[in-house]
Amino acid sequence: MTLGQNSPGRDLKNRYLVLGGLMLLGLLVLAVRTYRLQVTRYDEYSQKSAANFFKEVRLRAERGSILDAGGKILAENRPSFDLFLTPAFCQKCPEEVLPRMVALLNWDPASLPTLIDQYKTQKKNGTFQATRLKVDLPAEEVDLLSAHQLELPGIDVEPVAHRQYKDAPQHAVEGEKAPPSTYLSHVIGYMNEITQEELDKRASGGDVTYRLGDYIGRRGLERYYEQKLRGTDGWRKEVVNARGETLPELSRLLGEQDTRLEPVRGRDLQLSIDLRLEEEAERLFPGRAGAVVVVEVNTGFILTMLSRPGYDANMMSGRVSPQEMAKLFKDPLQPMVFRPVAQHYSPGSTFKVVTALAALRSGQFSTHTTVSCPGGYHLGPRFWRCWNDKGHGSVFAKTALQHSCDTYYYRVADVLGLDPIAKVGQELGLGQPTGIGVVAEVPGIMPTSEYHDRVTPGGYTKGMALNAAIGQGDDNVTPLQLALLYATIANGGTLYKPQLVRKVIRLDGTVEQELKPEVVRQVEIDPEQRQVVVEALTAVVNEPGGTAYRSRLPDILVAGKTGTAQVRALGAVRVKKENMDYFARDHAWFASFAPADKPEIAVVLLNEHGGHGASDAAPIATALIKKYFDLKREDAIARGDLVAAAAVPGKPMEATTPQAAATPMPRDGSVPAAPQQDEAPPPDKPTARASPPPPRPPEAAKPSPIVPPPTEPPPPEPTADSAPQDTGEPATPERPR
Repeated sequence: MTLGQNSPGRDLKNRYLVLGGLMLLGLLVLAVRTYRLQVTRYDEYSQKSAANFFKEVRLRAERGSILDAGGKILAENRPSFDLFLTPAFCQKCPEEVLPRMVALLNWDPASLPTLIDQYKTQKKNGTFQATRLKVDLPAEEVDLLSAHQLELPGIDVEPVAHRQYKDAPQHAVEGEKAPPSTYLSHVIGYMNEITQEELDKRASGGDVTYRLGDYIGRRGLERYYEQKLRGTDGWRKEVVNARGETLPELSRLLGEQDTRLEPVRGRDLQLSIDLRLEEEAERLFPGRAGAVVVVEVNTGFILTMLSRPGYDANMMSGRVSPQEMAKLFKDPLQPMVFRPVAQHYSPGSTFKVVTALAALRSGQFSTHTTVSCPGGYHLGPRFWRCWNDKGHGSVFAKTALQHSCDTYYYRVADVLGLDPIAKVGQELGLGQPTGIGVVAEVPGIMPTSEYHDRVTPGGYTKGMALNAAIGQGDDNVTPLQLALLYATIANGGTLYKPQLVRKVIRLDGTVEQELKPEVVRQVEIDPEQRQVVVEALTAVVNEPGGTAYRSRLPDILVAGKTGTAQVRALGAVRVKKENMDYFARDHAWFASFAPADKPEIAVVLLNEHGGHGASDAAPIATALIKKYFDLKREDAIARGDLVAAAAVPGKPMEATTPQAAATPMPRDGSVPAAPQQDEAPPPDKPTARASPPPPRPPEAAKPSPIVPPPTEPPPPEPTADSAPQDTGEPATPERPR
C-alpha cells in the first residue's frame, strides 16, 4: 500500500455510511409524510376515501303548491324523468360516454359540445354532484337508457317533479286566435334553471343549497316566495364500486343511521284570488289586450287580476328555444308585460272623480255651484271642446260627473290650477307604487306644475291643468292604482296596500302565516263631499243619461265611471273604431264599486284599444260584479247559511253574455236595442282638443321610471341554449299620452 492512499476497507466503510445516511433520511421523510397523511390530514383523506366508497344521492324536496282562495290548485308538481350526469363516475366521458349516449338516443350531434361543456363545468363545481342534462325524457328514451345503463357509467335517469300550471282557454278576438296561456301567468310566474353566475353569487353569500341544473322561481309568486315554496332537500347514501355503480347488497349493510335524511316539502300559498271569478273574467273579456282588477274595498285583497294577453308558464318553465322566445318578445301585444301594474295609461274620464273631490275640497266650488256648458270652454284665445258639441247646459257637481261634462272640469282646472288636483290624486295613490311587492310595477304619473317645469320645454301652462282635469295630458295610471283609488272612495278614505296571498300553509295543514290588511294611509275625504261623488257615480250607471246606463244591474246598485282615453290626436270627423288601425283606437275604461250603498268590491276594467268605455268596458265589468255576488250566494248556500245567502244583493245570474247580464229586459219582452254603429261615441269620450291645438302635445312627456320589486337582484339575460331568464322588471311603459 502506497503512503497517502486510502485502503479499500476505509473506502467501503465511507460508502456504507453515506448509504446508511440516505436510508435514514428516506425513512425520516416517509415517517413525516405518513404522519401528515394519517394524522394531520386524516379527516380530509377519510372523507375522500368514503366518497370513493359511498355515493350520496340527493332527495329533492317537493315544491309547495299555489292555491286559489277556495283551495283550487293553480300551480302544482307533476312527475317526470330527467337525465343526470355525475362527473366522478363518468370515465372517458367526453371521449366515449357522451358520444355513445347521443348516438343511442339519436340526438342531434350538434348538441354534443354543449353536453361536454356541462360536464366540464360540473367537474369544476363538484365532481361528485350530478348535473341535469335534459328534462322531461320521453318514455322511449327512458327505456333505452335503462337497457344500456352499463354502457353509460355516470349517466342516471331520476324521477323529478316539475311545475304544472293551469291552462287558460284560447280566445279568438276579431278573427285572431290568442296564443296559449295559463291562468294568472304574470301573477304566479314560472321557473327555469339557475345559472352559473347565480350559483356563484349565492355561494359567496353562504347559500350552497342550489346546484347547477336546479330550477328557481323567475317571476311573480314563484320568485317572491322562492324560499317558502322551495322546501329543504334530503339525501341518502349508497355503496358504489369504482365505476359509480350501486351495490345494493352492500348498501343494505349500512343500516339507517346517518345514511338517510328525508326531504322537507315546501310551504303552500293560498291566494286571495278566486279562480271562479278569474275564469269568468277570462271568458267575458272582449279585447285582444287589457286588464281586469277586482279588489276588496275594505281589505285591499285582490280577487281577480287578469292581464291579456298572457303567456304559457308551462312552456316558459321548460327549456325554451330561441325561436319561441323571439316570438314572445316581438309580439306587438307584449304578452310578457303585466298590464295591471307594469304598464300605465291615460285614465280618461275615470279620473274626473279626483278633480271633483279637489273642487269640493277647495271651497271654491260647492255641491251646487253651476257651470254653463255651451259645448266647450274658452281659455284665452283657445276653445277646449266638450265631448258633446251641443253642450250640457247648466251642470253642477253631480250632473257634471253623471254626464261626464268636460266643460265643468275645465272650469275647475282654470280656477284651481293643477297642483290642488294633483294633491288629491297623490293622496289617493296616483304617481307612486302601490307596494304590491310580488310583481314589479311602474309608479305612473300624477303631474304637477313642478313636474312640467322640470320635464316640459317651456314649463307649466294653464292648458296642462285643463288636460289633466279630464284624465288626459300627462296623467298616467295603472289599472291597479285606479282600482285602489275607487276602493278608497268607496270605503270612505282608507287606502290599503294590495295583497295577493292570504295564507302560508305548512305540510300538515297548519297555517304558518296569515296576512292581514295593511293600511297605507287615511285620506281626508269629507263625508258630505264623498256622498255627492258616490251619488254621481251611482247616477252614471242607474239614471237615464248616465254614460253606463245601458250596463245597469236590476238588483245591484253599482257606482261607476266610464272613460275613453285617446291614444292619438284625431281630426274633426269622428271615425268608427272598426275603420281604424287597432293601435290607433282609444282605450276603453270602466271603474266601479258595488253595492253603492255598502261597498264590498271595486272593479276596474281596461279594454286596450277597445273603443268606448260605455260600450266596450262597462257591460263586462257589471257582469263580473253580478258574478261576484252570485258566487257569494252560492258559497253561503253550500255552507248551509241561508240567512247570509238571502242577504246577498241581486238574483242568480241566468245571462250568458255581458250585455244580457247587465241590461234589464223591457217589460214587453222585446230585446233592448244595441247602440247603432253610426251613433256618436258615448259621453265618456274626453275630446280634450283645443282649436287650434293645445300648446304642447302630450307625447312630449317623458316616460315614468320603473320601480323594481322588493326582491333579490334580477338574474342575467337568457342564452340561446338555456331557459329564459327574467329580470323581474316590467317592460318599458308606454309613453304618456
